[in-house]
Amino acid sequence: MKPEISIAGRPIGQDFAPYIIAELSANHNGKLETALKIIEEAAKAGADAVKLQTYRPDTITLDSDADEFKIKGGLWDGRTLYELYEEAHMPWEWHKPLFEHANKVGIPIFSSPFDTTAVDLLEDLNAPAYKIASFEAVDLPLIRYVAKTGKPMIISTGMADAEEIQEAIDAARSGGCTQLAILHCVSGYPAPAEDYNLRTIGDMIERFGLVTGLSDHTLDNTTAIASVVLGASIIEKHFTLDRNGGGPDDSFSLEPGALAALCRDSKTAWKALGKVDYGRKSSEEGNVQFRRSLYFVQDVTAGQTIEKEMVRSVRPGYGAAPKLLDQIVGKRAKIDIASCSPVRLSDLAD
Repeated sequence: MKPEISIAGRPIGQDFAPYIIAELSANHNGKLETALKIIEEAAKAGADAVKLQTYRPDTITLDSDADEFKIKGGLWDGRTLYELYEEAHMPWEWHKPLFEHANKVGIPIFSSPFDTTAVDLLEDLNAPAYKIASFEAVDLPLIRYVAKTGKPMIISTGMADAEEIQEAIDAARSGGCTQLAILHCVSGYPAPAEDYNLRTIGDMIERFGLVTGLSDHTLDNTTAIASVVLGASIIEKHFTLDRNGGGPDDSFSLEPGALAALCRDSKTAWKALGKVDYGRKSSEEGNVQFRRSLYFVQDVTAGQTIEKEMVRSVRPGYGAAPKLLDQIVGKRAKIDIASCSPVRLSDLAD
């Protein structure tokens, strides 16, 4: 039996359409009204859920400008961790109105907590699930604390090796989590498609036996849609109103049109997978007549022996199958047969 979980009543697994998570992350850019609008647009695009990140700068790092607290290279080069998270964090007082707005527009909302106090806040808001971010996949005490809520948990595995992934799974299980999923992830922002090694998804499914998906940081939808063919049941993508908005995550996030395309195209890819089936499909029925079959290319009189040059394999498909040609040659016509008539075995005799 294929593994599955359920979030807010929506079943998730390979037997169901991909579960699309719109990651709001830091794309609010310090404005509550922007965050509210992102939720609305995620719902309009057809996403299955919207996800927040719940932390304060002092719950995720220390206020230090020591060298090890400075970011080197990439989008955020030169900034301290505290400065970045001060700008990017979702104010805790916003969570309640965001949850209320998501309920109003009809899209489930949950979050990635980064410490136990964040879990407590989200429990007060009755979050239906939890996501463990890649950087926190090694924080086993946090995973166990989340597991004790009894809610479904999704663990992102960016930077984690197979042993660390297993440790995170074991921590979730030991804490009481019964509905667990993992996401293949590359923690680059953005990440090049060639880094994703999507064949890993199939190995993860076989190795860990869990609902498995993709946290995708590439710039378009190709990698995410391809992952569905390899068994991904969840796709998480950062989502923004404007990729040129100037926020820390905007540049590698999807805009509304691209998110709608992801929701549509990933489901099309899933439907196309179908099942092993060599039978004739409903869309083919009208074209069966255009297959090749055997037709007479000469007039034939009753009693005449059929010779090979009298018959050809042509379209349409109303005559005998071409594979029967050798059986037909040498038989005699029972009746007069006009040229351009289909070969019918009932008109022939040995």
